[in-house]
Amino acid sequence: MAHKQLKIAFIHPDLGIGGAERLVVDAAVGLQMKGHDVIFYTSHHDPKHCFEETRDGTLKVNVRGDWLPRTIFGRFYIICAIFRQIVLAFSLIYQDDKEYDVLVIDQLSACIPLFKSLSSARILFYCHHPDLLLTTRESLIKKLYRIPVDKWEEWTTGMSDRIAVNSGYTGSVFKESFRSIKQTPEILYPPINFTGYDRSVDLNDESVKILQCSQKMLISINRFERKKNVELALRAFASLKEMVSAETLSKYRLVLAGGYDRRVQENVEYLEELDQLAQTEFGLKTFTIYPSSLDLPPSDTQVIFLCSFNDAQRTYLLTEADLMLYTPSNEHFGITPVEGMYGCLPVIACNSGGPVETIKHEETGLLLPSDPEAWGCGIKDFVTGKYDKIKMGSQGREHVRQKFSLEAFSNQSQEIIDDMMAQPLKKSSIVLYFLFAMVMFLIAVVYACL
Repeated sequence: MAHKQLKIAFIHPDLGIGGAERLVVDAAVGLQMKGHDVIFYTSHHDPKHCFEETRDGTLKVNVRGDWLPRTIFGRFYIICAIFRQIVLAFSLIYQDDKEYDVLVIDQLSACIPLFKSLSSARILFYCHHPDLLLTTRESLIKKLYRIPVDKWEEWTTGMSDRIAVNSGYTGSVFKESFRSIKQTPEILYPPINFTGYDRSVDLNDESVKILQCSQKMLISINRFERKKNVELALRAFASLKEMVSAETLSKYRLVLAGGYDRRVQENVEYLEELDQLAQTEFGLKTFTIYPSSLDLPPSDTQVIFLCSFNDAQRTYLLTEADLMLYTPSNEHFGITPVEGMYGCLPVIACNSGGPVETIKHEETGLLLPSDPEAWGCGIKDFVTGKYDKIKMGSQGREHVRQKFSLEAFSNQSQEIIDDMMAQPLKKSSIVLYFLFAMVMFLIAVVYACL
């Protein structure tokens, strides 16, 4: 069925490397393949730290407001993110002569009232997870400071024409968190673009050569953030010392790969913590590969830390590894297990959150409690042949082909867009928005002075 060509803009805070970024990039590619004119607007885009499609010209990217700070003296992350997005929104509205038909916004909803009052675009908001659940509130001051921020998130999100979430789990969390929003979010499972994963591995690529080894690989792919609980994979691997012979263990290497940004203090600190844990507590030999590094790890390295891998390295890992370990608990969705299954890898993941909806227990992988010993036993069962890795990997690939294709995602996205375009345009007043913004600013000033 032919669809009217639309002008669609994606608005994303930081177009780096991560699950949310992988989703919006694939979504943009899918809608572009349907004939729509698609462009990205973002507050930050580093060509050295991004997905290939945003670097090689596949997708157009406009960066606005990157001159604004990300924090103020190490604080006010969310306030700075909101102001960066507002500047981006005004830039889009007043500097660009294009009138967009659809705006796809994710992560931050602060700009939605601006577009609802100053543009004629329909708005689809994609909720990966409510932001109000992604921060801690240790002090009374922080709790008071977050009240208007959380209310703003709920109010602005509810102004969207349509809302989508990445899993049934996130949908339930959304309804519990935003009780004033009567709209029921659509479940729109993130896809993967099979074309990007079907490319053959260039074994002569220098960045791939440094990963080649005689050992079999167990891989974990996550950002180096504490909430991703990467140490679970490390502890499970170390527990194999008590479960299999030294000879058997020597045949395996653990590769902990993931997004790493030197600007993010947590990335730097957590990587150091993991390295110290591996060496000091477990006596494992480690090696760190930083972005653009081509240093070859020693042959007896047991744990590799691969920081911000490129597409060639990702393809190699998914092609050559024996098993994937996906460590976060209560993950909103988690695209990585889907990537692993498409690569014919069995996946071990926590039995909570999004992976419960993507992994079939003992068919395409294992769903286990977040316990190193349980994971160690799971790994041992693959190492010793209790599970048929080849059969499980094949079943995982077919499962992904049926449920998580870019085509299926694009078709469902198109249906949502068609439905939005068929509805009367709903405008809103900008006055309330600025009143709310003033209250937010005053509270931030008071918080800064305390």
